[in-house]
Amino acid sequence: MQDRVLEAIEPFKKAAKEDPKNSELLTNLAKAQHTAGLFREATVTYEQLIKLIGPKPEIKAAVELMFKVEVSGVSVVNTKGKTKRFGKSVGRRDNVRKAYVTLKAGQELNLSGEAA
Repeated sequence: MQDRVLEAIEPFKKAAKEDPKNSELLTNLAKAQHTAGLFREATVTYEQLIKLIGPKPEIKAAVELMFKVEVSGVSVVNTKGKTKRFGKSVGRRDNVRKAYVTLKAGQELNLSGEAA
């Protein structure tokens, strides 16, 4: 199964480049990356998805749908990108929007990709 998941990631990435505003596609890509154990890439994909989804009720619905858990609360934090210097050149890191999701009592997120 692991090989099939790894094979599926490339077509998802290509499709995501063609249509970066497709939330369903980004959700599937993030799930495949999590299942394959590519947690860093999955985190970046989830960040893109959070930027795309928008307000808290939509984030709550998306998390409940993706992970099949019950959410009790969502907090959103907008972090400004840091200014970075390298010699005389000055650059800036991207702004990041993070969603902190609180699950209801007894709920647990299974990020390993295995059946619960």
